[in-house]
Amino acid sequence: MQTIFDLENVALSLPVTGGVRAILRDVNFSVAQGEILTIVGASGTGKTSLLRLLAGLNRQTSGTLNFRGTPIDGPQDGVAIVFQDYTNALLQWRTVGNNVALGLPKKLDRAARAPRIADTLRLVGLERNAGDYPWQLSGGLQQRVQIARALVASPSVLLMDEPFAALDAMTKATLQDELLRVRDKTNASIVFITHDIEEAVYLGNRVAVLAGSPGAITRIFAIDIPFPRHQVTTRELPAFLRLRHDIHDAIGRLA
Repeated sequence: MQTIFDLENVALSLPVTGGVRAILRDVNFSVAQGEILTIVGASGTGKTSLLRLLAGLNRQTSGTLNFRGTPIDGPQDGVAIVFQDYTNALLQWRTVGNNVALGLPKKLDRAARAPRIADTLRLVGLERNAGDYPWQLSGGLQQRVQIARALVASPSVLLMDEPFAALDAMTKATLQDELLRVRDKTNASIVFITHDIEEAVYLGNRVAVLAGSPGAITRIFAIDIPFPRHQVTTRELPAFLRLRHDIHDAIGRLA
């Protein structure tokens, strides 16, 4: 299986008033094609900073960070980001279709643009909302628009920064299942940041625990729970409950 990201002894420090602050230290992990790696940890451990490193928006202070075997020196083709704050991420004065169009590759032939947008909206269940404006939609539908804008370029990687944190429980569950369905259809690799341990276990092939200040990956749990998963029966499995307990303990001891 192809390795998408490979990190060895990665550290990150950022400038602050009066000097620099160490954000991450000795970060080691890899991400395979088609894998969902979820990352959990307490606030302030550097989860978003780690995602920005993978996106090429920050440059590591030391260590090796490769994308498909090549050092990352900026944003990479085929990598898309989905943020938590869908309200500010979307342009409220543009229709859903026109928001999604912002994610299209510039080199895409004009004749291919409309079919690509329509196919992507269908993929996330928004085919009837192309002419709506984001402000007319619920929070869950707005987040679908942001996901569609990321998917319209057919990325091989989705980087997701707590994308469902602001949503109600039922909407969150629906979008979790939509995300798994999208992964199955596209075979995209997904790195998913969350504070929610149950969400991390439900979505992930593996769960990485980021702890400390500066943050480091202290444990990686393999999620040996078969797909497809179900919001009720999966969460009732003894393996699910054990993993939830073990990850909670890992965060609690190391936060």
